[in-house]
This record gives sequence, structure tokens and C-alpha cells, in this order.
Amino acid sequence: MLASFVERIRDAVYAVLVLLATPIVWVLFRLSVRGKPRGRGLVVAPHRSYWDIPILCVAFGPFRRIVFLARHGLLRNPAFAPFVWGFAVVIHREEFGTRDFRKTLRAAKRARWLGIFPEGTTRPGAQPKPGAIRLAELLDLPLIPVRLVPNGPYPPRPRWRFPKVEVRIGSSFTVAELAADLPPDLPKAERYRILSQRLMERLLSL
Repeated sequence: MLASFVERIRDAVYAVLVLLATPIVWVLFRLSVRGKPRGRGLVVAPHRSYWDIPILCVAFGPFRRIVFLARHGLLRNPAFAPFVWGFAVVIHREEFGTRDFRKTLRAAKRARWLGIFPEGTTRPGAQPKPGAIRLAELLDLPLIPVRLVPNGPYPPRPRWRFPKVEVRIGSSFTVAELAADLPPDLPKAERYRILSQRLMERLLSL
């Protein structure tokens, strides 16, 4: 009962914060949204800026919380720590263990959407990691592809010059659909590498 009450409080605070952020994000980025998420799933998007998170939250709306998976290191940043503690699932990305999986599973049961960035970093040129594919399989969730398409430098450069951004939300698909033509005897590491690359290709083709 207490856990359920805490989650309702988090949902309410999240809704207020997104409602407050909505006019700011829409004005700064002249935001437009194409497509609509349908059903539960794992929201996956390329990660280029910390602006990605508020833009996605505004695009998806205030009353359906996206529970993002956040690496433990973000807790060391005082600007991000309160939001990470309040609205994300904190995991050890490089040593994802049973405890991390259980926390993620609990979040998946109560949330409509889990959010994850396949690269796990905003560093340019970073290769996608298999975490999104593995989680979608373990949690039996479809992948909801999203791409933020800026009309100009993004992250904003200079910092006060914000580009127009279109959020493109594609149709959901499963890992099985992504892996339909792969041989069944493919080594696991190679399978995850190929599927992670295919996922990024789908995202960048939106």
C-alpha cells in the first residue's frame, strides 16, 4: 500500500513538472510531434543531449510517466540526482545484476513506458549497447522507436540558440520481428550486436 501511494505521488509530481515544462520546451524548440505511442513498451531513442529527456516527456504527455533507466553515475551530479531518484530506475549499467533486474521488472509492471537510450551516453559516435534488446526480451515488451530530428545544431550551439525539433514516434515492434532472419545457432554476443545495430538503423530511419 505504501509503495502504491508513493508511486501515485510520483505520478502527480511528474505530471506537474511536465505541465510546467511543456510551454518552455514548445517555445524553445518550436516542438512538433509526429506519430503517437500505442500500448505499453520500451521507449527507445538515440541519445544526443540531456535535452532529450524533457523533450520526450513533453512529447508523450504529462499523465503517462516514462520511467527512464539511469546509470548510477548520474547520482553524483547534484543537478540531476533529485530527478534520477524521483523518476528513474537507477541501475549499474556495466554490472547489471539481479537487483537491477528486479527493480526494472517492478517498474515495468507499474509503468506504461520504460525509457532507455541504446547508446547509454550522449557521446558522439558511441556504439549501441545490447541493454535495450536484452530488456525487451526479458520483460517481454515491444520496442517503441522514437527519433528527435532537429533543424539545426543539437545540442544547442550556442547554448541559447535552440533549433526547431520534430519528435517522430514510430510503430512498435518486437525483438522477434527484428531477429526474424537471423540463424538460430548464432552466438549470443554476435546476435545482440547485430540486433543492437538493427535497432539503431530503425531509429535513424524514422
